[in-house]
Amino acid sequence: MIVHLLRFGFRDETTDEQKAEVLATMRRTASVESVSFSTVGQNLGDASEGLTHAYCVGIEDLAALERYMHDPVHLDGDPRIIPHVAKLAIGPDVSDAPDPTLRAKIMALHEAKLQKYPEWARLMTTVPEVRIL
Repeated sequence: MIVHLLRFGFRDETTDEQKAEVLATMRRTASVESVSFSTVGQNLGDASEGLTHAYCVGIEDLAALERYMHDPVHLDGDPRIIPHVAKLAIGPDVSDAPDPTLRAKIMALHEAKLQKYPEWARLMTTVPEVRIL
């Protein structure tokens, strides 16, 4: 199992209604077939970092992760979500798989997505602060 975690904060200009729409879109993405479990809501960590919300999904394995990354629902949701994100902390992901190369394999899938969808890659550059942990 791969557990993927995003913590994020909204842009100041994002309204409460837009925040609700973003969270609903994230919940829709988290309900795709390749996701085993999920939660979307408040981040219970230190709010002074500006990371007020979180998105967490459990994904069975690398094959399911690849399906998740390219799922049309996921691809459709990102352009609705990303413009509202001011800060994004990706990870740290966790896994019960003993493969010591798993992080590298996950990063390779991410890089392949950036190459396949250059418009998505450009969209990600609009987030003012992104950290990959």
